[in-house]
Amino acid sequence: MTQIQIGSKLVYEVRQPTIFLLKITAATTPHQVVSNETLTFDPAINVENCQIGFDGNRLQRMVVQPCQMSITYQATVDLTSEIEQPSNVSESQASQMPPEVLTYMNPSRYCESDVLAKFAFEEFGQLSPGFGRVQAICDWVNSHLEYVPGTTTATTTASDVLLQRTGVCRDYAHLAISLCRGVGIPTRYVSGYAVNLQPPDYHGFIEAFLDGHWYLFDPTRLASTLGLVRIGVGRDAADVAFCTLTGSAAMLEKNVWAKSSDGGLPSVPDPAVSTA
Repeated sequence: MTQIQIGSKLVYEVRQPTIFLLKITAATTPHQVVSNETLTFDPAINVENCQIGFDGNRLQRMVVQPCQMSITYQATVDLTSEIEQPSNVSESQASQMPPEVLTYMNPSRYCESDVLAKFAFEEFGQLSPGFGRVQAICDWVNSHLEYVPGTTTATTTASDVLLQRTGVCRDYAHLAISLCRGVGIPTRYVSGYAVNLQPPDYHGFIEAFLDGHWYLFDPTRLASTLGLVRIGVGRDAADVAFCTLTGSAAMLEKNVWAKSSDGGLPSVPDPAVSTA
């Protein structure tokens, strides 16, 4: 078991009555137990706690009147990842997948797997099915993209990233997801906290459905898969944005942190980590 301390602080200048939808709290799964959790608002406001689709993502909804509002979240998370040898992890047949997995084979807003399917098959269709093929896709994305903050926007898709070859974690994830789906592997976007991530921020990574389980991958290679704490999962980043606003508000501050209690996590990804 690995114990992770996570937290974040967001400060907004709210200019008119605004609806906030927050996704910053850690999920509870069979391999991720959350304790010592606090979520505070200054000034205090009424908060509706919701659990929505896509594997029970947690969401906080509130209506905020004009003010300067700070949101502070902290929690302790115990991770019990299952680690297997990559050579033992094969791909699943669509005829045998649980129905809820099938949606992650389809194109989505930012992941145009239908548009990129020909490219995906040309590059990766000849590789042996299994963990190694997903790893090869992530390796390709990592080696062909340059991590450059500010080079993409909220409308940038996987096809855009493939052409311009720059982006940030969500862009790496969207391209890797599209290429995996393009060769028939169900893959989903995961938002969360990552130990030792530099610069600190919410992180975007991916899970591929292989051999009946979800396996974590980080195409950016910026964090260990053993130190990834999930917030939520979805078809792409649109499903798990950390904050969605209807109204008028400007973010003044964002601080995000995640650290291992024993400080023993490696700084590189680890093989065949299943956490869902």
